[in-house]
Formats: sequence, structure tokens, C-alpha cells
Amino acid sequence: MPFLSGKRAFLELLKQEGVEYIFGNPGTTELPLMDALAVETELRYILGLQEAAVMAMADGYAQASGKLTCVSVHVAPGLGNAMGMLYDARKAGSPIIVTAGQHDQSFTFSEPLLWADLPEIARPLVKWSSEVRRLEELPVAIHRAAKTALAPPGGPVFLSLPGDVLTNEAEIEMGSPSRIAPNVRGDRAAIEKAAELCASAQHPLIFAGDAIAQSGALAEIVAFAELLGAPVYAEAVSSRASFPSSHPLFFGAMVRLQKNIREILTQHDLIVSLGADLFTLSLPSRVDAMPANVKVVHLDTDPWEIAKNYAVEAAIFGEPKVTLPELTAETQARMTAEQRTRARERERETRRRCAEARATLIETAIAARPRTPIDPLALLHTIAEALPSNAVVVDETVSSGLGMRSLLRSDDAQSYFGLRGGGIGWGLPAAIGAKLALPSRPVVALIGDGSAMYTIQALWTAAHEKLAVTFVIFNNTSYKILKQRAFAMGALTAETKRYVAMDLTEPAIDFVTLARSLGVAAERVETLDGVRAHLLRSLSADAPNLIEVVIAG
Repeated sequence: MPFLSGKRAFLELLKQEGVEYIFGNPGTTELPLMDALAVETELRYILGLQEAAVMAMADGYAQASGKLTCVSVHVAPGLGNAMGMLYDARKAGSPIIVTAGQHDQSFTFSEPLLWADLPEIARPLVKWSSEVRRLEELPVAIHRAAKTALAPPGGPVFLSLPGDVLTNEAEIEMGSPSRIAPNVRGDRAAIEKAAELCASAQHPLIFAGDAIAQSGALAEIVAFAELLGAPVYAEAVSSRASFPSSHPLFFGAMVRLQKNIREILTQHDLIVSLGADLFTLSLPSRVDAMPANVKVVHLDTDPWEIAKNYAVEAAIFGEPKVTLPELTAETQARMTAEQRTRARERERETRRRCAEARATLIETAIAARPRTPIDPLALLHTIAEALPSNAVVVDETVSSGLGMRSLLRSDDAQSYFGLRGGGIGWGLPAAIGAKLALPSRPVVALIGDGSAMYTIQALWTAAHEKLAVTFVIFNNTSYKILKQRAFAMGALTAETKRYVAMDLTEPAIDFVTLARSLGVAAERVETLDGVRAHLLRSLSADAPNLIEVVIAG
């Protein structure tokens, strides 16, 4: 057994588990770790200037790479600062070992400065949370954490690391990594029942969710959709490109309003949810999104999501990559000649409606081009036209992204990343993590002005690491989503048209000066021609750039 200090053992264990980056912001309790890193040549420490940004960087990296990564924050305040982005990472299913330095255990009973029960703070937002009490426990703890974070459905875990565990030395049995095989096949009887429902459906609809992208099952869902000739919608709040956006059966992201969802679903007799949630919504409504007479087939890697809100006729717990081909084959085998003919007719009609909807959306975007300030839809269309086919888009436009999934080309599982959790401030640092994971692809972050200010410090990391990310700030000088929701309430705000604490003015935020002060080149543009020129210039640069775009409020 090797004789090691806890701090060296910790790094060696991370490397055993395939970790390449530690994203962190250190304090005094992390000094043993920083000391060990002084002689470490394989692991890279990515410094962020605030823990929310650090956490979102790790989330972006984990999603884009599919690899395990590590976050290091400083005792209770550091963990507290990270909690909002930890929530987003949990919703996105990102495999992250989150650690926090803890005071030496000989000292903790006195409740020293910044001390708290760290595992209890983290527990609601992680798959597993614990504290390492003895150096000999460290290998088991790291291996258990890694196995748990990567096991489907993936997600973050937390470990508190007391200072004495990191500084002590001992002969340590290092152990080895274990992995739970992800390719869980769905139950045969459930697949057969689902196949019968799919074969006989007159008007099926498919929801594509993040589990499709996470399992690399885009080709499999395309084959299934083409067999049924069914329209495909991305789940309303998604992290990933779960269906090729250029495919002629793709209708974009489902809206998040119950009334609008119900209007769409009433046209169908079967809903097939493939790794998608039913439904993540923002506000209550008297209208139920799901019509009573619609049957549901639900396939997911997370049994909690299956039939969580609505009863289903066929519930399949399994990985889409290995289960979908079986469902497709079983459905095809059960289809009569008449049903196959109907499916082909349905496919032709669905393709026609999809093409018509896209053409209308593009026409609307083009018609909005002359408007000043810039119309958000026209801006999205301009960006979509300028981006290369291998671009990676990180989206936190919030109120300005309507139509994005239909306009932007996002045809592979790593081409689009969105704000699944809803906790704003994620997108700007997540783009940095995505670039670290995908260094050969252009990464463009589309970020609302309000969201950007939550984690603007992340620009320093982009500059420090020389990461060629393009940040496009959609600046409408307000929390537009709040204005929309407040007006929709139809109460005093709607009567007075006075929006309290929702405008980012007096003074206006100068994103160009902010970016430049953090080492990022930046320009402010007010025309679509300016957007195109600056975007193309940024995409060819080898350093980060920020483009502040003034848009209609």
C-alpha cells in the first residue's frame, strides 16, 4: 500500500476516476489541496471568482463532455454561494463530485468561523452527501461518490473534507473505480404494450427529453419518429438537443403554458414521452395541460419521472439507446398494412405542417429585421444564419429565445445546452465549461442581461484560460420575464403598467466596460449588420469576445 498524505491521495483518486479538471475557488480550508496541486501535472485547476460561476462551469463541462468532474468550494459560505447552480446541475443530471473544505475535526466542536454541517446543507440537492472522517475512508468515499454521480440518472454528489483528513499521512488502500452499466433495457412486457399502443395510434405525438441526448440515442429516436410519422417536440425545459432541429418532423420546444400545451395535445390520441418530463411548468393554471382522453407511453432512465403527474398506459424504465430500437422493431412488427399506409400519410402531412410552421417563423423574423431596437426573433435568425454547422450554443436567453430551437441548427447531442433547472446565472459560466469539454468546436453563449449579471465574474476565467467563447448579451435593460408574468396576472401591475424592481436602468449596465475590465474584448451593437459582422469576427478569433446587443424590451 502506498504511504500518502490525504491531499495527495485525493488527487490520485480523482485521476483514477477519470477526472481531468477541478473547478474551484479556494479558501483557508482548501490550502492543503492547493498545496498538493503545486506539484500536480495532470489535473488542471480552473479558478472561478465566485462559487456560483464555478459550479455552473463544472455543470457545463460535465454535460458537454459526459465525464465526471470535480468542484471545490470553501466551507459553508462557499457551498451556499454554489447552491443555486447546484440545483441546476441536479436537474440536468450532471455527474459532479462537489467538495468543500471543512475545519480540522479537533476544532469543529467549538463551531469556528464559517463552520456548518456541510453534508446537511448540500443533501437536498445531491444524490449522496457525506463527510470523510478518517483518512482511511477517503478512497471508499471518492469511489462511492464517483459511482453514484455517474449511475443513471446522473447527478452531483457532495463530500465534506476536513483539514486533518487532507494533511494526515498513512498507508492507504486506494481501491479502484466501479461503474454501474448504463444500458438498462426496458421490461419486455412494457415494451410490447407500448408497441401495441404506438402501432394502433391514429395521431401520436412524441416528446423528446434529455435522456435521449445523454444516452446518445438521436439516431434511434429519429428512426422511431419516422416509423410513426409523428411530430416531435422537445420537452418544455430541456438541457440538451434531444432531436435534430433540422429534421422535418421537429416542431421545436413545447411551450410552458398549460392552455397552449392542452391545445396541442387535444389533437392527438397518444403521447410518447422518451426521456421527457410531463410537465415542468412555471405557474399554476385552472387548465390542466393533459387532456383526459390522451393515452401515454413513458420511457425514462429515472423511475421517479415516469407517471409522476399523469397515469400512463405503458411505463418503461430503461435507457433509450438500447430500449428504443426494440420498441421501434416491436411497433413495426405489429403494424398492419393499413396502419403502415396511414403512418406514411401522417408523416407526409406532418412534414408539410412542420415546413409551413418553419417558413412562417422565418418570414416573421425577416419581417422584423427593420425594427429598432432589434427584435429578438430577428436577432436569433441572424445568429442562426451566421453560425457554422458545428457550433455549440449555450442558451440562457430566458424571455428572448422563443423560436430558437427551430431557427438554430442543433443536430447532435452536444450542439445545444439550455437552462433545465431555471436558476438564472448558469449560461455564461456553463459556456466556459462547454468550451473546455469541446475545444475544437465554436461555442456561443446567448445570455440575457439580467442572467449575465448573476455570474459576470466568469468572464475573467474565460480570459485567464484563453478560451475562445463568444458571449452575446441580449440587453433589454430589464427582467423581461418578470414583466411578462406580472402583466399576465392581470392585477395592479397590468392596470398601472408600473413594473417595480424589474428595470436595469438608472444607471444602465455597461457590459462592454465590464467585459473589458475582466480581460474580454467587447463591443456594443445596435444593428443586425453589426451583429453579423462582430459574430463572424469573434468566431474566427482565438480569444473570448463579448457582443452586447441592444434589443427591444
